[in-house]
This record gives sequence, structure tokens and C-alpha cells, in this order.
Amino acid sequence: MKQVLKFGHKKLYINGALTEASTMESFPVICPADEKPTATIAWAGREDVNRALFSAKDGFELWSRLPLKERLQWIKKLRDKISEKSDLLRESIMYEMGKTWEGTEEDLSSILDSLTYYSEEIIKREDIDIEDHDGTHEHRIVSQPLGVVVAFLAYNFPLLNLGFKLGPALAAGCSIIIKPSEFSPLSAYLIGEICEEINFPKGVITILCGDVKNVGIPLCESKIPSLITMIGSTETAQKLIEQSSRTSIKRYSMECGGNAPFIVCTDADIDLAITQGAALKTGNTGQICVAPNRFYIHESIIDDFIEGITDIFKNIKIGFGRENDPDMGPLANKSSVEKISRIVKDALAEGGELVYGGAPMDGPGYYFEPTVIRMPNKKAEIVQREIFGPVALLLPFSTKEEVLELANSTEAGLASYVYSKNEANLAYFAESLAFGEVHLNGLKYAIYLPHGGIKNSGIGVDCSTFALDDYLIKKRVTRALNTV
Repeated sequence: MKQVLKFGHKKLYINGALTEASTMESFPVICPADEKPTATIAWAGREDVNRALFSAKDGFELWSRLPLKERLQWIKKLRDKISEKSDLLRESIMYEMGKTWEGTEEDLSSILDSLTYYSEEIIKREDIDIEDHDGTHEHRIVSQPLGVVVAFLAYNFPLLNLGFKLGPALAAGCSIIIKPSEFSPLSAYLIGEICEEINFPKGVITILCGDVKNVGIPLCESKIPSLITMIGSTETAQKLIEQSSRTSIKRYSMECGGNAPFIVCTDADIDLAITQGAALKTGNTGQICVAPNRFYIHESIIDDFIEGITDIFKNIKIGFGRENDPDMGPLANKSSVEKISRIVKDALAEGGELVYGGAPMDGPGYYFEPTVIRMPNKKAEIVQREIFGPVALLLPFSTKEEVLELANSTEAGLASYVYSKNEANLAYFAESLAFGEVHLNGLKYAIYLPHGGIKNSGIGVDCSTFALDDYLIKKRVTRALNTV
């Protein structure tokens, strides 16, 4: 008897139409809560990539020449239809990622916010005049659409990640080929269905998924894309840059992995730090690039912090489904469970003390216990790895100079967190932490705030008006004065 899939079969979206893969291959989307398929997607091959690239090239010619007013009308139409189908999209994320129903709201609101924000922000862009020192010429800097964009997305926030790329690309006048993760492609394919439903201009948006050999590498090696953008690991970013630079000079915007320090000083509001630290580690099951990786707690309060975060972890309701209202769901895939298990094992081998959790949970699904590990060895190798799961490593420190050195001793540089009531401490860390984001006594993420890293955590930014710069070229127009 043929298995009935909750979301059925989804097709590629190329050149304004839904289509099967040229190979007629499909790929299962597995629900991480029960390890059963919930949908299948068309699995693209090289022929599909070629069609996608050339249709995106044509789509750019059309979209970039469309008057801004018309572009914005199409973006609004897309946004309204996404909003109309919000329940379906949120449910698809819940099943492809195992997220809590509450957790799916961030994905949905993020793509809507991005389409709205960049539609408003692009209108504010104006030409820049540059004064001529000799008074013989006038100079203007004008912004124009860059070209075809290829976006590789991480699995952890399917529509948030998609929205962070789609909003600025469309507003800037670029066409975009979206390659979602094979672990969470369902909601992206549904966006393709929405685009077809509203007859979005052909070739402007393309959505396809496939393997590295037949999809990833051909997309990178093509001379058609002007920008390769990504949300994912540092290792993946390095491969994409290597592959794409073989054939042409391209622009890059990449948000890579983090290794966020979470510093709690002796004078901090410890209850606030415990609550927010625990939320960051269990929200989206810890699969967040900005989640704390290393909890540096002052030695005078580390016992209290460990007790507090452990109490929260013990009371986390784990499960799946809208009606069950869990606090935390499963990890996204089996390989994540295996990775987190290795991290716990290695942490204990390096002298870590298991305080709570530490193992996969029994039964079907990729569930892992919220885990607290005390790490006396401040320079253990394990603290240099991104965890990407619900495991908190807690390390003591004695002075701000010591913890600053520990915090900065990483090749990553995305987010960092500091808790203290001392203004001098806050100023010290704000100035000296080598991270793209420093959050003091709290945290805030929004579409209008730049999100990006330094060092091996990436180049360019997502969100904010600065993200538009990745999708626009700046052209200098110089005109001589007093000519006949």
C-alpha cells in the first residue's frame, strides 16, 4: 500500500513554472519528530541547473528594467499571498524541522518583515554627489542592480534564511536562485507554488534542491551569477568560494558559523542571564548560529548559575505537535544527534563534569536531552567547536582580562553576550570583543539591525539597509562642466 504523505510531492520552480526534475528523481523530506517522510521534492539535476541559470539571466534583464513602482507591487503581491498562507507555511516548517508551533512564527514573520522592510528601504536610496575639488566636473554615485544571485541556505530557519536573501535581492532588482537545504526544503518549495499561483515574473525567483555534484558545483562554477550568498558553515563557505572563483570574479555575502561567548560577571543580574542563556540554548533546539557556545561565568557565581540553568533544563517540555505545546522539539536530522553525542563524549574526555542530560532520548525522533556540562579546563579543544544543539558548556573565569582573552581565542566572530551592572565592564567588552555583534545585558535581533560576523564567521551582512549593498553596484557618473 502506497504511503500517504502529509504534504504530498513538490516540484521545482523554474522560469515561472512548477516542473518535475529532468531526471524524474525525487527526495524524501523526513519529519525529525518521528523519522517518517512527510513529503517528497523534485530532486534537480544538471539540466535543471542550466535551465535555472539561463532563465534567471533572462529574469534579471526583465526585473532590473522594471520600474521600481512595479517591482514593489509584485513584492507586495508575493508578501500578501505568503501571509494568506501563513498557517500552511508554518505547519510545513514544523514538520520539516520538528520546530514548536511557537517557534515557526519567527520564520514566517521574518520573511514577511524582510519583503516589507526592503520595499521601503530601497525607496530611500538616493544618488550620492561628490564635490569636485577643482570645480571642473560634477560627480554622482548611482546604485544599480548587481545581477543574478545564487543563495545557499542552512536548514535551521527555512523561511527566515530565505527571507533574509529574497527581500534585498528583489528590492534591489536582482533575480535569485534559491537552493534550500535538503533537510528543510519543503517550505521553500511551497514559496515556489505561491510564486506560480500569483504569476510572478518568470525567472526572477527560482527554487530547486539537489546534490553538490549536480547542483551545488554547477551553480557556483557558472559565469552567470554575480553574487554567491550563503547561510551555513565556514567550511561550506570556503568550498563555495573556491568553486565559484574558478570561472569568474563574483561577489560574496556569507553568514558562517559562530562560537558565541556568553560572559556573566560577578555583578550581573544572574537571574536574567540564566533565563536568557537557557532560552538561547533550547530555542530551536539550540540550532542557532548566534546561540551561546561557551558560557564563561565568574568563579564566584558559577555554582549558582549552573544550578539555575539546570533547573530550567529539567523543566523543559520536549515533544512535537501544535496540540502538545512543547518548549523544545527534536534536532533536525540524525547526523545532528550523532554530532552532539560526539561533542558530549569529547567534552567529558577533556575533563568535563556532566551535570544534567547528555544523551539522545529513547523512542522515535531525533531528540536530545538539554545538557549542562561543567568544564574546569578553560582551554579544552571542545570549546573551539560550534555545538549547534542544546548543550551548555560552563567555564569559570576570575578577571575580565582573562575572560576577554578566552572569548577572543577563536577563529569565529559572529555574536557575543555580556552581563554586568558595571558600566566600565560593559564599555571594556563592547570595545574589545572581536565579534560582529556584542549584546549587553540582553539581546535583540530584527530585520533593521545588521547581522554579520568577522574573521571566519563570514563577509557581508544580512538584515538592515547595509545588506542592500551586497545586491547593488555603485557606478560613478562624471560630467565635465563648461563644455561646448
